[in-house]
Formats: sequence, structure tokens, C-alpha cells
Amino acid sequence: MKVTGLLPIRLLPFPAPGRLAGLSLALLRATALEVAILAGHLLLYPSGIIQERRSEETGPAPDGAAPLPTRALPPVVLLHGFIDNRSVFVLLRRFLAQHGRQQLTSLNYSPLTCDVRTAAALLGRHIEEICQRTGSDRVDVVGHSLGGLIARYYVQRLGGDTRVRTLVTLGTPHSGTRVVPMANAHPIVRQMRPGSALMEELSRPAPDCRTRFICFWSDLDHLMDPVAAARLDHPDLPTQNVQVTGIGHLALPVHPAVAARIRQALDDTSTDTSAPARTGTRAARANGLRLA
Repeated sequence: MKVTGLLPIRLLPFPAPGRLAGLSLALLRATALEVAILAGHLLLYPSGIIQERRSEETGPAPDGAAPLPTRALPPVVLLHGFIDNRSVFVLLRRFLAQHGRQQLTSLNYSPLTCDVRTAAALLGRHIEEICQRTGSDRVDVVGHSLGGLIARYYVQRLGGDTRVRTLVTLGTPHSGTRVVPMANAHPIVRQMRPGSALMEELSRPAPDCRTRFICFWSDLDHLMDPVAAARLDHPDLPTQNVQVTGIGHLALPVHPAVAARIRQALDDTSTDTSAPARTGTRAARANGLRLA
């Protein structure tokens, strides 16, 4: 699997047979991986229904593995996607714990949640409680799919940039997705549509935002229509968009290469997120990110 930066996906009007065969094979592999991940996730799903106990939030790395030496880094908050729960982060959480992150919290929001704004306000209360309990001024957040959109609303519209240092989003419909039109019966799905009132609100100016955004989007994400919907393009938000090739939506929180890039982003202390970073935004867009 290859992760690249801000390289647009260009399809030829009449792809050569060899190109079509390569694309079909990649799609077949990605689909098979998605099915396998879905099967495993269905087995783990019951274990994540109950909200996490505080005793689970810290402690030694899983399986008795000795964690690497720790630095003074913020707690990490993991936020799942639509109709999901914290079990989606089992592998990512283990990976981060083994690499020195000992303050990890996986939050559940209700599957009956019908409004991104309400969920974002609840996330804010959870983060305030986490900061009070850990003594940290700021946190890092990793959000999968809808979880990333909830966290973005908290950061951008509810003043959460004072608390969130880095927000990593995985397959989040930042500009809205048109997938599964029949799902419009659910109010939160309607909020995730292009042109919705929520999307219009998120497109408004957000001057002096102090949160750094790392946004992963995949060229084979079947829940993003268009696939580039998971990119974040906002003039006021310091953003690095990372294109992932060859895997689908469900693989983003579990793939080892993505996990390694997430850890790298969370460990990066070179960016001063206490001040606006518009210059950093432009540099990220110009240079892109690559991971072989």
C-alpha cells in the first residue's frame, strides 16, 4: 500500500486494458480486505457497546508488551464512525500504546445520535473532563468517518481548538458524501450530504484556528462519493491531506501503514499549534506527504 500527498486522481476517458485490469485487481483486493475486516469487526462489536471504564484508559501496553519511553504528549481521544462503537479502534489503540501513548480514551456516542452539533457538544464535555483528570491542557483526537466530522465541528464551531492540538480524520466526509441516497431518512446522514446546512456552516471562515488537521482519504473508499470528499480544503484550517491508495473505508483505522502514519503525526511536536498556522497550511498543500 502506498500513501501519497495531494495528488489528484486522474482517470483516462478510455483507460487502456492493462490499466483497467490493474484497477479491477486493486478493487478486488480492497473489497476482499473490507469483507474480512467487517467480519472481524462484527465479532468485536459487542465488546465495544458499553462505554469505556476509566481503568481501561491507562496502564501497560496490551499483551504485556513493554511500551517505548514516553514523552510529554497529550492524551489521545478515539472517536468512532456512524452506527459503530469504540471496538473499531482495538488495533490502533494497541499500536499507539505499544509506542508510548499511555493516555488513550475511546469514546462512544449513541447510535441514536441525530445531530452532529449535539454530539460535538457532548464530545467537548468529555474532553474537558479528560483534561481535568489528566492535568493536560490539550488532547489529540483521531476520528473515523462521522467521528472526524463531529470532532471537526467541535474544533471549528464550538471553540474546541483551544483543547485539541491535532485532529486526525480517517475517511471523514469533509465536503459531504452522496453515497446511498436511500439513507436520507436518517437526519445525521442528511447532515453529511453536500450542500447541507451543516456543510455550509463548516465552510464558513474559521480565523486563527489552533488545531492542526491530518486528513486521510482513500481512492477506494466506497462510502465517499466523490472519494475526495474526505479531503479537507478550507483556507483557515492548517491541514495536511494524505491520500491512501489500495484500501477501503473500513481498513483505514486498522491498516498498519496508516497506523504508523497516525503515530508519526501525533508524535510531531514541531508545529506550534498555539498560534495560527495559515503558512503551514499552504506548505502542506504544496509539498504533500508521502509514505512508501
